[in-house]
Parts: sequence; C-alpha cells; structure tokens
Amino acid sequence: MNKEIRNEINKLKEQHNTIILVHNYQIPEVQDIADFLGDSLDLAMKATKTDAENIVFCGVDFMAESAKILNPDKNVIIPDADAKCPMAGMVDPNRLKQLMKDNPDAEVVSYINTTAEVKALSDICCTSSNGTNVVKSTSSEKVIFVPDRNLGAYIQRFTPDKEMILWPGICPTHHEIRKDQLLKIKEKHPKAEILVHPECRPEIIDIADHVLSTNGMVGHAKKSDVKEFIIGTEKDICYRLKNENPDKVFYPIKTAICPDMKKITLKKVLNSLRTLEPKVKLDDDIMEKAKMPLQKMMNIGRGD
Repeated sequence: MNKEIRNEINKLKEQHNTIILVHNYQIPEVQDIADFLGDSLDLAMKATKTDAENIVFCGVDFMAESAKILNPDKNVIIPDADAKCPMAGMVDPNRLKQLMKDNPDAEVVSYINTTAEVKALSDICCTSSNGTNVVKSTSSEKVIFVPDRNLGAYIQRFTPDKEMILWPGICPTHHEIRKDQLLKIKEKHPKAEILVHPECRPEIIDIADHVLSTNGMVGHAKKSDVKEFIIGTEKDICYRLKNENPDKVFYPIKTAICPDMKKITLKKVLNSLRTLEPKVKLDDDIMEKAKMPLQKMMNIGRGD
C-alpha cells in the first residue's frame, strides 16, 4: 500500500511542480519521500532556493509559516494544519509587547519555533544551531529571548556579557527527557557518546558529550570514529542517523516523541498533493515584518 502511495506522490509532485521538505522528526515513511530532509535552518534555507511552484512542508506550523514568509509568491502546504508546535504557542504577543515596553533597551531574539506574529515583533530569529552566534551579533547588552528558556540558558553559557531575559517556555518533548534515562543507557553502553539537543534541561546539557542541533547530530555521527551514540532528542531522528550510518548504533530515548510531528502521515501528504491544500495563509503585513528577522538569521547561517 505504501508503495502505491509513494508512486502517486512522485507522479503528482512532478505534475504540480512541487518540492517536499521534511523535518528530521517526521515518521520514517515520510522521511523516505523527502526531496530534502533537514533541521529548521536547513529547511528555511532550502525553501528560498527552490524553483518549485509548490512547497509541501512536513513539519509543524511555525516551519511552514517560515517557508511562506520567505516565499510569499509560492504555495506552501502543510499536510495537517493541526500539526502545531506547543512551544510556539507559549508566547502571547501582547505580553511580549509589554515586556518590550518594560525593557526598551533590549533586542528581541526569537527562536524560529515561534509564530509569525511573534517573529514580526522580533529584531532577529535564531535556530538551535546558530542561537549563540545570533545573540553575540546583537548590539544591545540586553536580550529578550523567546520562547525556550532551556535553549536560552544554554546560549547564556557562551554569552556572559549579555543580560538575557528568558521567556518561560519549553519544548515538552525535550523538557521531559530525564538525566536518569540517559545514564541508564550509558551504564549499559559505556562506549556510547551522549548527544543532546539544547532544548533539553540544564542537567541534561551538563552530562552530554556534545550539544547539537538535529543536523549537528547528523554531521557529527558521520564524522566521528565513535560507533555508538545515545540520542537525546525526538526519537525518529534515529531513523535518519541509522540510514546514513549503517555501521553505527543509535540508542533513542523511547519516550521522546513529538505528537504533533506525528500528525503528518503518508496519506495526508498524498491528499495535500491531490488538492494542494491546506495552504499556509498569513497577513501580508505580518509576513513583511517577519521576513527581516528571518533573513538576518539566515545571513548569520549555521553555528555548528
């Protein structure tokens, strides 16, 4: 059945001049149909370089919104409009405006995991791979960082000269990864390196061998002479890691699941290609204001 669906997807993709962008946390069968598989920064950059008329974005809402902001003349389609990032929903724009008013000397750095409305209020965006470089690039000594307090605390380790006001948001999937889970796997596999995402709690960061974005993990696993890795992020990145490194072993945190990422299925991708719906629709003024901080983020590029 999956083979038939994949064949129809490929046929419709060509017919509609469509590219399929897929995040590393998507289910394996969706990863398998990707024209490009990557993390938030890679996918944002790829979206600006494609000649395709339509972009099917297999990820959560803020990713598809970012692609639309950077490509206002293209159709950006998300196979399930209910695939929403809970962390992005933790920032209330009105509360952020008040915080900005209370700190007029601060620049606003928003993680790409935010809504278009929040990006429109920001001075610059960042991803987990370039967050430190982005904060260092700000001219102000004070930074309002939204929404992930864990990522913000990680960046603060490398930017002691900046006063960082951290929004109290978290990624539920990463925040629930526990130190004892990692140490239990490490006890069974003492030669394994611990790779974790900077959205994890500080005590997880402290025991990691490397703190990396998802694509940072992909690159490190390829280059490393180590044969075993404990992966402290959403578990389905291990599918890509194993595909690209068949001689190496990857131990996931089995409970590290992003339910919203899992809402996108092969059948939903097929339906979106048949109908070219649901399209991402944003207010023109919001898109115009949000484009500058996103573009500034991409100009800084990758940090790992």
